Amino acid sequence: MQVEELVEKIKNLPPERIAEVEDFVDFITLRDDHRLVQAAAKLSEDSFREVWDNEEDAAYDRL
Repeated sequence: MQVEELVEKIKNLPPERIAEVEDFVDFITLRDDHRLVQAAAKLSEDSFREVWDNEEDAAYDRL
């Protein structure tokens, strides 16, 4: 489906349905943002392992 077709379909919806479409688009965007953050965190774990897992900081781990 082309963007133009989707826009036309949305234009033909009643206002309350347009609000639902907007809510759904916001939901999808937030879900994708959350996945991106989770993936970035997972990728950075190995990089930070040396910083987090060291003898100097072990005392703080026991607090």
